[in-house]
Amino acid sequence: MRFSPGLLLLLPLLSPLAHAELIDDVNDRGELRIALEANNPPYNFKEGDKPTGFEVELGELLAKEMDVRASFITTDDADMLPGVATGKYDVAINHIAKTAELEDQFDFSEAYHEKPELAIPFQKGNPAFKTSVDGALKRMKDDGRLKTLSQKWFEADAPTGASTPVPPPAAPAH
Repeated sequence: MRFSPGLLLLLPLLSPLAHAELIDDVNDRGELRIALEANNPPYNFKEGDKPTGFEVELGELLAKEMDVRASFITTDDADMLPGVATGKYDVAINHIAKTAELEDQFDFSEAYHEKPELAIPFQKGNPAFKTSVDGALKRMKDDGRLKTLSQKWFEADAPTGASTPVPPPAAPAH
């Protein structure tokens, strides 16, 4: 069997494509499936039957920036991260902080909230999806939409120059 040296040049190009399944699935569906608990105001909660809160609006902006629609699935802590790991959900936006233990199991977006530092977990091995999510978050940070959203939910009642304390994130179930 003859092996062409030109094929070696293609291998680095094929490698990212082999890991782009999640972004391809999201684009094919035209939908970003977002898991959340909807029980932790102001991050996410329900008004009637409709999820709302900082992370719900963040998910809507994120999906719009990725040119897909947001689909929110209310679940519980026991199902959320396992559901992300198995592909039942694309992401979890549920006040989740990066920890070494979680970073062994998931890839994470850049932080969307700094105090406490919060990020979006998704299945490992999806660099194109990470690039897409991080790019969307960067555009939202750069144009001020993320800051405006944060001020709306966390600083609306605070006096000028002060910020409302944010409760620590809930510990993920294992």
